[in-house]
Order: sequence, then C-alpha cells, then structure tokens
Amino acid sequence: MRRPSRRPLLAGLAALAGALFAAVPAVPAAADDGTFTVEDPRITESSGLAASRQHPGVYWTHNDSDDGAFLYAVDSRTGKTVATVTMTGVGTPRDVEAVSIGPDGHLYVGDIGDNLGGTWQYVWIYELPEPEQLKDQTVRATQYVVKYEDGARDAEALMVHPKTGRVYIADKNDAGGSLYEGPAELSASGTNTFRKIASVPDLEVTDGAFSPDGKHLALRSYFGAILYDWNGGKIKKAGRLSVPLQRQGESLTYTTDGSKIMYGSEGGGSTVVARDVPGGSGDGGSGSSSADGGGSSAGQDADGTGPGFKVGAIAVAGAVVVIWGFRRVLRRPS
Repeated sequence: MRRPSRRPLLAGLAALAGALFAAVPAVPAAADDGTFTVEDPRITESSGLAASRQHPGVYWTHNDSDDGAFLYAVDSRTGKTVATVTMTGVGTPRDVEAVSIGPDGHLYVGDIGDNLGGTWQYVWIYELPEPEQLKDQTVRATQYVVKYEDGARDAEALMVHPKTGRVYIADKNDAGGSLYEGPAELSASGTNTFRKIASVPDLEVTDGAFSPDGKHLALRSYFGAILYDWNGGKIKKAGRLSVPLQRQGESLTYTTDGSKIMYGSEGGGSTVVARDVPGGSGDGGSGSSSADGGGSSAGQDADGTGPGFKVGAIAVAGAVVVIWGFRRVLRRPS
C-alpha cells in the first residue's frame, strides 16, 4: 500500500529552516582568529574535520552520505581546496561521517553513519597515510569492518587518540549516547568489535576530537559541546564549551597546537569557526580556567557569544523545532 508522500511537508520544513537561518548574521570569511569559509562548491555536506599534521593551516574534510571515496584538503588561509584524494582499496562508502589523524600520521575515515536508526550490522573505517604532497591523487586505503558489542547504531564521531593510536566512536542518540573503544590494533582480516566504555548522556553527538596532548576529549552536538577530562577513558565532564551558531553543526577538531577548537557545519559555503580552548594555554585545555568561562574573548559575552550571535537567538530556537520536525518525519516508515 502506497502511503501519502511526505515531500510537501519536507519542502515546507526546509523553507522554514532557510528563513530562520537567514536572520543569523554571517561570520566573516577570513577572520584573524583562524576562521575561514569553505569555497569549494563540491563540499556541500562537510561532516568531519581534521587538522593536517604535515601541512600547517590545512584541514581535511569530506561530504556526508554516499558522495564517494573522496577527501578534500582545504587551506584555511584561502578557503580553497588544494588537494582532492580519492581512496582506493575500499568498497562504496555508505555514510561517511568523520575523519581523524592518528599519531602515525595516518588519516582514519569513519564510514559509520546509519540514518536508518541502527540497522546495519557493521560499518567501516578506512585508514590511509596523509599525503606528503598536496595535489589531486589516488591513495590506497585499508578497510576495517567494525561492529558494536551491543548491536548496530548510528554514529557520527570517530576519534583517534594522539598518544596510543586507539580508535574511539561516540554514537548519536537523542536520548543520550555512549563512547566505544576499539581494539588496541585494528585488524583488516576480521571484524573489529568496539565495546562501550562510558555514557555520554548530555549530547546527541555529531563529532568529537582529542586534544593534541591526549588529556581531553571534546564532543559536540548541533547546538552545544562538552569538554571531558580523558582519564584513560574514564571520562569526567570538565564543562561546557561555547559553540558558534551554525546551520548544521557537524564537525569539530583541535588546531595542531591545541590552542583553538575549529567548529564546522554542513551546507554550501559553510564557515569553519575558531574558538579559543578554555585556559588559553595552547595545551588542549589544561589551563586553570573552566570550560564554562574563565574570561571572555574580545567582542564576546561571558557565554562566549558575540553581539551578532545574540541577534540569532530566536532563529536558533525556531531551528531546533524545525530540525526536530525533520527527524521525526524522516524516521517514519514510507
């Protein structure tokens, strides 16, 4: 039996979301703090972000969903793509959601999304060396099969610990998610089972990143973020982070010196916004001030938002309702 089409409702929700966000002031394309705008018209669903270790000022990103086995290197000084990497040796990606760089200098790409609510019995991680030269090229990757000890789930955050090289995944759940730890070494010949090591009750996680010193873990959702003390995996909440107002906040990474966190969003011409790490010591947040405050930046209020962002407060509230409506509609069976 054919059910009524949801297209008119979805179109209406999309139009409302666009109108709401039109009221939000744009962030400057080239702010002095490292903020930049992604100029490549191919990058419309930037869903992961990782600061290059070999090429200062360059950030790796990718599109969401089944765009293909592509990675884009974006120069933060210009916002332009300086290299496109095509991964070989892997199958057809289903829902690429995250990218991280390990202590070995390799890129780890998380094909871990499952918008069907956790129906795929396994997902994939792709590993490849970060290219020494920034040019369009193909790079052979190693593909790992991944499953969770407690069953299939949707996830958008993959993090590689910068000291141990161990891979972690945080699942996405509006009722509160979990943090999963992979094996000490991933195996390309079998299935890699990730086990739950902690709960993440306060966020519907869309991305995460370790501080460069490995002492902290930052996890974000669409409209918020939390900084955790790592404690060898026994995470402890250190405080909330001030996130910028974005259309669809999907990505997060530390700068290589650990002094700032970069927040990215989906959407064409999206802006990656730099925010100081609490403490301002360049050590990934191990300074004396808390993640909730400890002083505000120039042009920002104590909650970390500038005057322009205050103007969009009503738009945020409306956008929350719109996104909620999107998700409820999309989850209904056709």
